[in-house]
Amino acid sequence: MPSAQAVPVTLAEIARIAGVGRAAVSNWRRRHDTFPDRIGGTDASPQFSLAEVEEWLRSNSKLKNAGGRELLWPRFEALGSRDEAGLAIAEAGRRMRGGRARAMDPPLSPDAQELIGEAARLGRREGAKETFDFLLQRWLDAHVRQISTTPPALAALMAEIALRVGTNRSANRVTVLDPACGTGHLLAAAAEAHRSLPVELLGCEQDPALAALAAARLASGQGPGDVTAEIRAGDSLLADPFSGVTADVVLCNPPFNERDWGYEELATDSRWTHGLPPRTEPELAWVQHALAHLEPGGTAVVLMPPAVASRKAGRRIRGALLRSGILRAVIALPPGSAQPHSVSLHLWVLRAGHAANGTGDVTLVDAARAGRSGGREAGAPDWEALADFVRSVFDAIDPELPAVALPPGAARVSLIDLLDDEVDLTPGRYVASTDQEAQPELADSWQEFTALLTGLQQTGKVLAGLDLAGGGERHAATTVGDLARAGALTLRSGQQPSDGAVQKEPPAAGGVPLLTVPDLLLDTGSSGWLASADAVVVAEPGDVIVAGVARAFSAWVHQGQPTALGPQLHALRVAPDMLDAHFLAGCLRAPSNGRQAGTHASSSSRVDVRRLHVLQLPLEDQRQYSEAFRTVKEFHSLISRLDGIGTGLVNNLSDRLVAGRLPAGR
Repeated sequence: MPSAQAVPVTLAEIARIAGVGRAAVSNWRRRHDTFPDRIGGTDASPQFSLAEVEEWLRSNSKLKNAGGRELLWPRFEALGSRDEAGLAIAEAGRRMRGGRARAMDPPLSPDAQELIGEAARLGRREGAKETFDFLLQRWLDAHVRQISTTPPALAALMAEIALRVGTNRSANRVTVLDPACGTGHLLAAAAEAHRSLPVELLGCEQDPALAALAAARLASGQGPGDVTAEIRAGDSLLADPFSGVTADVVLCNPPFNERDWGYEELATDSRWTHGLPPRTEPELAWVQHALAHLEPGGTAVVLMPPAVASRKAGRRIRGALLRSGILRAVIALPPGSAQPHSVSLHLWVLRAGHAANGTGDVTLVDAARAGRSGGREAGAPDWEALADFVRSVFDAIDPELPAVALPPGAARVSLIDLLDDEVDLTPGRYVASTDQEAQPELADSWQEFTALLTGLQQTGKVLAGLDLAGGGERHAATTVGDLARAGALTLRSGQQPSDGAVQKEPPAAGGVPLLTVPDLLLDTGSSGWLASADAVVVAEPGDVIVAGVARAFSAWVHQGQPTALGPQLHALRVAPDMLDAHFLAGCLRAPSNGRQAGTHASSSSRVDVRRLHVLQLPLEDQRQYSEAFRTVKEFHSLISRLDGIGTGLVNNLSDRLVAGRLPAGR
């Protein structure tokens, strides 16, 4: 590790250390001649010495959290090696809770050992769990592209499903196993779900750094109750360290699409009671591995890629799981629930020794609609709504509760319908044709459609009343470039973030969403996050954003949280005593404006934002135009929403008619 003097920190990290916004740090740098000089980075993204920054903050009484966690993290990051930093954090967590120093193989560097001691002392002062959780999350954020974790909300949902489906309810202790535990998210959720009973947590992880972090995280338990944890490093499939051990619950988020999982070495393994998993179906090996560790009556919940439900290679094993009565439910989650975020992952719910005669049915659940994010960040499911929906499904199929109908989006499908030539377990294939309770949803769609029509008619009447025949006075126009030179606005252009800077999940602290042209074309909202706003252009509320590419050309007034802009997106900040932001956006987004400022070479041609025209009007007249522009924008929004809801109604009605839903005699 470099000396503390040489540990680099950015403006965003200084802001976190001081507990202020990044703009405040920039102001300190401009106003104070004593602020430390840059030791690296670039003019746009400077880096400073951590030791010098700390000394300056202390001497200027700006260090609110003296000796705190934010000062510690840059030194862990400066260790350089992902594994060494992870192992050092794990050892620090162990010592925070009273463990003695121990020899490690391979041994950590002297710098790491010194840092471990400092972190342990800090944890004992400021709280072991809080300090360790902070360091762990910062480490995960720094390596988000290399490490896939189970989001806490999904982990809690999987643990609750296992509890609802059933374990040995007469037992006075619950054993939970995760054979691919990562940093222990699923095991921690299981301890919380079973908090009324003593819990034994067992985990296996192939990556030694992740295994050490999981062990440190679970060492003192999660929540109330008697919790013990044992985490072992190893390959669960090839060299199972818990061979012969059985558990009441198995939770697993296995690695997906691994081809080198041990097909040849494990061809005669006794775990394959439902058939040898094909080389291309490693996920079915994990399912049978989970079943091999279940006590009779125990439950396994496994996160699976959706293709496993229908791939031809795995149909024999899927059929065997159905005939044995072990597979009880398949739940399709909303996209964005976990990595990979672009697909609707499935939860397979299995129960050992249940309905072994092979009769009954399977519950198939399409929860994608229930977990749509609505007004939340693009790609983030509404976890509360999703959990409520899944609870309602399991309440409906619980034999110990009063019988109620399954909610729309779920269906109980008989084995005879599933055991065909394909053995396709994709919920969407069956829910649409078996759901008898979705009429309220259809009624809501008609109600929304009618409301949109009314709004469209009213807005159209306002616009039709505008006198735009051309008899009025012609006004001169200027350009964005001229307005920028006159000081009426400032123009900043977005740029491509550095390699590895974009994350799929929001960082634990700070961070800004990133908006790109592909996000606009797909209409998904911002699809990535940046841990730091250094070296990027950030649009603040009230700024006008312009998409400077022909196929996505538009302009609008930004609302909501500050957002970083990618290439070909531009932020215009108006001087409010000279320009009205909504007037400016309305002028800029006119299609004729984009055509005259573009190259016309292709749909991917760029629009020269500086050449876009803006009417020259007094501020009071601008506001009159601004109201008209807002009405036009609202009219366009209503048309777009009406198109979407209308298409949905057409598809819904067609599906119901082809399913024979029309009452007889009509």
